[in-house]
Amino acid sequence: MTLLEALYGRSCRSPIGCLDIGEGELIGWNLMHQALEKKKIINDRLKTTQSHRKSYSNICSRDLEFKEDDCVFLKVSPLKGVMRFGMKGKLSPRIPIAILDREVQKLRNKEISSAKVLWQNQQVEEATWEAEEEMKKKYPHLFE
Repeated sequence: MTLLEALYGRSCRSPIGCLDIGEGELIGWNLMHQALEKKKIINDRLKTTQSHRKSYSNICSRDLEFKEDDCVFLKVSPLKGVMRFGMKGKLSPRIPIAILDREVQKLRNKEISSAKVLWQNQQVEEATWEAEEEMKKKYPHLFE
């Protein structure tokens, strides 16, 4: 029996579910009978666990009723991607402030120009080298 059939009760294309009367001799009556018994056991256990979880959730959850002028505390989380002001860290938003230095790396066949960028909420020591072409596309005002 597949996991899909055990969990959701849908019949799948297995030899156990597709047998007609009289075809039990092909697989073996005992093997088919054992599989069907295991299926019944699994279904019974699933029903008992579902009823346990349902009764537990009914006990733990309660309906809240509020009246006019009641004071309540609302916990509100910010939207994904919204950061706190001045947050500093690895995943904090980076907005460039200035270009500190430029450098051209010479390879065998080409030259790559890089710019050292100072980011917001970071110190000079934490400035990073970025591709100058990409920075000119995104932030042209820094190169004027």
